[in-house]
Amino acid sequence: MKKLIILGFLCFFFCYDLRAQITTSVRGKIIESTSKKPLKGVSVILGDNVFFAKTDIQGGFVIEKILKDSYILYLDFNGYQSQKIPIIIDDNTPLDLGTIYLSKTLLDEVDNSLIILTDDDLLDDGERSSDYTAGLFQSSKDAFLRAASFNFSQAWFKVRGYDSSYGSILINGVEMNKMYDGRPQWSNWGGLNDVFRNQEFSNGIQASENNFGGILGTTNFNTRASEYRPGGKISFASANKSYTGRIMAMYATGFNKNNWAFAVSASRRYAQEGYFEGSSYNAWAAFIAAEKKLNNNHSLNITAITSFNRRGKSSPNTQEVYNLKGMQYNAYWGEQEGDNRNSRIKEIFEPIVMLSHFYEKERTTLKTTLAYQFGHIGNSRLGYFNAPNPDPTYWKYLPSSFLRFEDNLDYTNAYLTEQDFLKNGQLNWQEMYQKNIDNGSSLYYLYEDRVDDKQLTLSSVLAKNINGNLNLHGGVSYKNLSSNNYGNMLDLLGGNGFVDLDQYAEGDARQNDLNNLNRLVTVGDKFQYNYIINASVTSVFGQLQFSKNKLDYFGALNVKNTNYQRNGLYKNGTYSNNSFGKSEKLTFTDISAKAGFTYKITGRHLVNVNAAYISNAPTIRTAFSNSRVNNNITPNLTSENVSTADVNYIFRGLKIQTRLTAFYTSFTNAVETSFFFAEGLLGDQADFVNEITTGVSKKNIGAELSFEYQVIPAVKLIAVGSFGEFTYNNNPQLFLQSESFIDEDSDFGTAYLKDYRVSGTPQEAYSLGFEYRDPNYWWFQLNGNLLRNNYLDISPLLRTDNFYTDADGVPFLDDETGVEVTQNQVDALLKQEKFEDAFLLNAVGGKSWKIDQYYAGFFIGINNVLGEVFKTGGFEQSRKSNYPELKQDKQLEKPIFGPKYWYGNKASYYLNFYVRF
Repeated sequence: MKKLIILGFLCFFFCYDLRAQITTSVRGKIIESTSKKPLKGVSVILGDNVFFAKTDIQGGFVIEKILKDSYILYLDFNGYQSQKIPIIIDDNTPLDLGTIYLSKTLLDEVDNSLIILTDDDLLDDGERSSDYTAGLFQSSKDAFLRAASFNFSQAWFKVRGYDSSYGSILINGVEMNKMYDGRPQWSNWGGLNDVFRNQEFSNGIQASENNFGGILGTTNFNTRASEYRPGGKISFASANKSYTGRIMAMYATGFNKNNWAFAVSASRRYAQEGYFEGSSYNAWAAFIAAEKKLNNNHSLNITAITSFNRRGKSSPNTQEVYNLKGMQYNAYWGEQEGDNRNSRIKEIFEPIVMLSHFYEKERTTLKTTLAYQFGHIGNSRLGYFNAPNPDPTYWKYLPSSFLRFEDNLDYTNAYLTEQDFLKNGQLNWQEMYQKNIDNGSSLYYLYEDRVDDKQLTLSSVLAKNINGNLNLHGGVSYKNLSSNNYGNMLDLLGGNGFVDLDQYAEGDARQNDLNNLNRLVTVGDKFQYNYIINASVTSVFGQLQFSKNKLDYFGALNVKNTNYQRNGLYKNGTYSNNSFGKSEKLTFTDISAKAGFTYKITGRHLVNVNAAYISNAPTIRTAFSNSRVNNNITPNLTSENVSTADVNYIFRGLKIQTRLTAFYTSFTNAVETSFFFAEGLLGDQADFVNEITTGVSKKNIGAELSFEYQVIPAVKLIAVGSFGEFTYNNNPQLFLQSESFIDEDSDFGTAYLKDYRVSGTPQEAYSLGFEYRDPNYWWFQLNGNLLRNNYLDISPLLRTDNFYTDADGVPFLDDETGVEVTQNQVDALLKQEKFEDAFLLNAVGGKSWKIDQYYAGFFIGINNVLGEVFKTGGFEQSRKSNYPELKQDKQLEKPIFGPKYWYGNKASYYLNFYVRF
């Protein structure tokens, strides 16, 4: 009897437990309240710490295995008003919430306007030793990535030390990274901030729906006319950065009764002189998109983008020059007839036309875009032939040149030179004109390195939800480029012509084109070099994403075929047998793969792991050793290999959002190139050379922290940090090419770079921030930023055997001891310079109003409030390329050929007013 009673109680509790464990599901669809478009990636959180999901491409979400209880459903999406929906689960009936509408927040106007603060950070000057990645992360909600965009970028910070070529920038699924160097040309759409708001972003090597992507992530800009919020906006801005004023307008119609939607935008940016002396700025941009909805499944969209940008560059300088003329000094300009004329002008005009077809049906979308881009990029500079160097900072024109010999210190001329440099110290246009007039033919001239590109691209991307837990993404793309590169004569500066000869060569080698001997060049003529690069890239990618209750995972594969061929239009005198006509056709086939998973410990605690192996074909820049004058292929040329992995812990609480990441990346078989003038080559030789470093390996390891704490609804605390160590990981091979070296002399052997730090970015960056957002739509944010471990760019040539051995291969004798130079002495002389830490205080704030159906507001951002003086980058000069000469120069109180630096801006501001209707 007792056994029966015990068994009865066990059955009762067992059945009660089964009843209590009955579960159900909650589903719904989230769309944008104005455009009625599905919102992908909305965070859906049910309960305090248990259930979490994100909406799919159709805006749908499903949360399963929900126990009987009362819950609050939280909806959170960047730029939209969050929602809290109470729900009750009282049986096992699935709950369908239907369609949920999210509206953009008024303060979204502020968040998107902050993108403008990165205009200076998106400059891609070829003369700088690094470029910026700010634009890649401007749409991210992650606190660390936003800090990288808006706080760290002013110091040239690179996320994980990656160059921007490792990130993919797309417009309507078409990759915009240049085939020349792999980097995006931001100026192609500069000044069109309002119409480049609609973005899809994937961080790092995580899953990407638009292409395979790079290790830095993918940003896809969507210019579909129907997806812009109907209405218009006008804004006015004032700044003391690269430009001083900007006017921008935008208007979108939404779909009309005939199923047409239109969006237009235009802007003008200008500065007679920007932050640096003589740096003028003149830019305008225009945009139009028109979409026709053919039926419920098909739409066509045409987009036209044009952005003309013409701006004066600023020079890197030695510390001696900065000490004399100040941190805003620029050697590239001089006064001419009352106007400041800059000799280094960068002009970009490359319009883009796109035709896109969109197919959408239930769980399938197909986006196909045909794009054509054409236009030019020009970089001007002064040329001179058998005449004194016109550069006002040329070493012979500085005081230090008269103090370089201990036994002959000429203090008188040093003083006179210093006073003249302080008083003048700029280009003397009038003197150049007068010398040309007196001579007849031009001794001085202004020309540009010109690139005329024509590129056709076809891209098609498929997204299909196979079932509720499985998504397929795939795509194919094809690029075809014809790139004409040549020297273009802009101004003879009062002369009547210029003979197309190379002043560094002798005899027939002086002829830049043996097919046109001693050709007289006039304004508008091509000269010096002239060639065409024909290139094509075909790529196919596929990706599968699986989503389970506790585990999400993905895998992706990419296959790419790349082809390059040079067609020389000039027969160069030095390379008469290998410059005219077509080069060998280069072909590279690269296979890349990546995978990752996210384990959901709970709905709020997640662990994410990603890994990738990526093969990158050489760029046009690195494939040819000196494409201006010959068809030579870079020695030992092969694809670069990148192996990388990261581990992330993510916590998504109601008040706390945090991410902790550890990463490791290995680069192998990379190629680096540079041009400079060097002395001390092969003993006592001097020449203008092209330096090629092949088989370069690098190692990037580090950690990132992203932390936000919502103290109260109006107050948020932000803490982010990045700790990295980016080093060369081997001793690569060095080659030099010049007028004086024949092929067998070009191999300079091993460059001893291992364990030197990679330059171009602070390797540590930390930020603490405080943000206040008042319910009455005024707000401000204050950030203190510490940037550390930024290093000078080293010269590989100075780290070869040529540096400490003479032409016979015998080590140099030290001038003090009289014995052979030791390795310790070499290492001490070549110790890499580490820049001082920089503390930058940034402040930004604004106010928004809603007046009837109009929105108005302003914001002001101030970078480097305390006016900190800090170096953003710099490089060693390679001119003194052996031990005795470099030691002698470094022992001077003011080294003549010391490093050249770039300094960051002191306090700078950006003030913006806008009206939206």
